[in-house]
Amino acid sequence: MKPELLDHEVTFAPGFPCPPPLDYKGYHAYIDENLPPESPYLYGLHPNAEIGFLTTTSDTLFRTVLEMQPRDTGAGAGGGMTREEKVKQILDEILEKLPDPFNVIELMARAEDKNPYVVVSFQECERMNTLTNELRRSLKELDLGLKGELTISAEMENLSNALFLDQVPESWNKRAYPSMLALSAWYNDLLLRIKDLESWVADFNLPSCVWLSGFFNPQSFLTAIMQSMARKNEWPLDRMCLQVDVTKKSKEDFSSPPREGAYVHGLFMEGARWDTQTNLIQESRLKELTPTVPVVFIRAIPVDKLETKNMYPCPLYKTRQRGPTFVWTFNLKTKEKPARWVLAGVALLLAP
Repeated sequence: MKPELLDHEVTFAPGFPCPPPLDYKGYHAYIDENLPPESPYLYGLHPNAEIGFLTTTSDTLFRTVLEMQPRDTGAGAGGGMTREEKVKQILDEILEKLPDPFNVIELMARAEDKNPYVVVSFQECERMNTLTNELRRSLKELDLGLKGELTISAEMENLSNALFLDQVPESWNKRAYPSMLALSAWYNDLLLRIKDLESWVADFNLPSCVWLSGFFNPQSFLTAIMQSMARKNEWPLDRMCLQVDVTKKSKEDFSSPPREGAYVHGLFMEGARWDTQTNLIQESRLKELTPTVPVVFIRAIPVDKLETKNMYPCPLYKTRQRGPTFVWTFNLKTKEKPARWVLAGVALLLAP
């Protein structure tokens, strides 16, 4: 109980003040008459949350309709491609653009200083090879099946259906990183990741600004930041943590990496936005669901030096799915109470 309740000064929700003393039926009537219609504001959320929900619902609806269309449809009256011809075209386009695998043995022999960052690059190359080898194997197998040289198996049938519906095949997803993109966008993103990794292993110098979203396992890179500082200063690794400072710059503004830690880009914020003017978390703008966060400077410090006052412990996830895609917790500056951002579900994402 609070004194404010007796003075009718408390609001249970925006536009829904505490009722005056009534009987049981009176409270029911008060709720029926005064309770506002359901909206994100009632739950402490921004209206963007409802936009995101409705967008996801619409995407699911249209994808379901697409999956329900007949699968044996031949070329239409207009002379369009058959299902098999479309699958063959997509298959050929993917194989044509797919780069050769990384020669990890040669890379390991060429690297002189095997520091934590270089070890991370080796691990990423191995994971990328596992994924691209599966792409190459499954697509070549399906190609032979479409030509009639192999019997179409259930796995090949599932791959064909996924290519036709612009979905990432299950066998690829098992070896890939979490993603909510359609196949065409997913493959373009994969090629960007390979290109970024190739430029890194060309000389093994840490990029001036690291694309954190481009890692299979971003936790390994963040851990490498702590390992590097621990070795340099002879600090115990279990007594270290990451300090995060959001800059006001974009990745093009950096020409060299910092002496300690790393500059990272590719982060997005959901539920709020980062204001570069005040350098604080602020409320989202309408229809900006996942605004970009400027380049972030991450470095390792002893746990007892971590600043926690006026900080929101913001979780970092790989996708909007959140849950199993959790990566790390970054402390971000805020003037509001952290509870407000917790209620609003504010989080950082590696993919919008």
